[in-house]
Amino acid sequence: MKNTIGNSLTITIFGESHGEAIGCVLDGVAPGIAIDDECIKAYLSKRRPSGLTDTKRCEPDNYKIVSGVFEGKTTGTPICIIIPNEDKKSADYNFGPARPSHADYAAHVKYHGFEDYRGGGHFSGRITAALVAAGGILLPQLEKLGIFIGTHILKCSGIEDLAFNPVNPSKDIKKLKDSSFPVLDEVKGQAMVDEIEKAKNTLDSVGGIIQTAVTGLPSGVGEPWFDSVESQLSHAIFSIGAVKGVEFGAGFEGTSLKGSEFNDSFIKGDGKIVTKTNNNGGINGGITNGMPILFNTAVKPTPSISKPQQTVNFLTGNEEELVIKGRHDPAIIRRICPVIDSMTAIIIADMLCCRYGTDVLTKGEKLWNMD
Repeated sequence: MKNTIGNSLTITIFGESHGEAIGCVLDGVAPGIAIDDECIKAYLSKRRPSGLTDTKRCEPDNYKIVSGVFEGKTTGTPICIIIPNEDKKSADYNFGPARPSHADYAAHVKYHGFEDYRGGGHFSGRITAALVAAGGILLPQLEKLGIFIGTHILKCSGIEDLAFNPVNPSKDIKKLKDSSFPVLDEVKGQAMVDEIEKAKNTLDSVGGIIQTAVTGLPSGVGEPWFDSVESQLSHAIFSIGAVKGVEFGAGFEGTSLKGSEFNDSFIKGDGKIVTKTNNNGGINGGITNGMPILFNTAVKPTPSISKPQQTVNFLTGNEEELVIKGRHDPAIIRRICPVIDSMTAIIIADMLCCRYGTDVLTKGEKLWNMD
């Protein structure tokens, strides 16, 4: 397995859905960053289930930071975060029948039957709590440097939210800060909730598209060809199990435009070079151009549904009808938003460290204003 991502600042994840604990090791973080426990708890609460649209498995996420922090500040050594699993019902899971659209069969082949299959094991969305805990350290520090990250539900079950302002999404990101259901139009948000509940009541699930914006990044960040901004963000976002697509800026819809319509004209604004539009999503040549980074992520319907499904038992080789038991989300579209924010923060922080050195998270603008 390859459970580490990053170049200068790295994160390693570990644990299984029904094991003793999950967690991560965040390495390469500059010393002297204040750790705000309440902030970490707040980010974890955004990911935690709440209401009828989420799973009934509700982990308290009583995390512990066991290294890398002393007297409330980072030491510069690896930060290890451990989150116990306290609300498990392992009896709901059987070894053998391959759950459709899960990793059960593929993992069984790769790991020769030694994998922990309970609740999806290491492939479970439960592991993303560790990413969010790490995000609770990095997101506030990036904000101190003037870099803000926000994600909202753009589409779900045929309902479409307002899109981010592509040139200046700052107000939109701020609006999402305290939102329990991350949308820009609350009426559309309630319509999405209604559709999710309908899917739940029919023993089914729904997916959707989420949209992420990053503001405040300096121009000149990114390492073409193979560590371009798009490459690194896509690599990280696609590592999250439910993700099936990533597009930047105008994305696939932009392909229907002519070059004269798609191109982002350069203009002077507030004493610096900016673009009039942002169809490229803030990236040219794999490098940030100073405009907001914009990307959309396609999230598949939750594969754990209670409708009868056709499968094969990979132990007996027999075809079977399967009804999945356990506690599952009819849609993970809400809970994945803080995961995407956190994963984005990890990659952005790493790219900044590669460009300006590991002290960038404490010195920030003093470094990039020298360019």
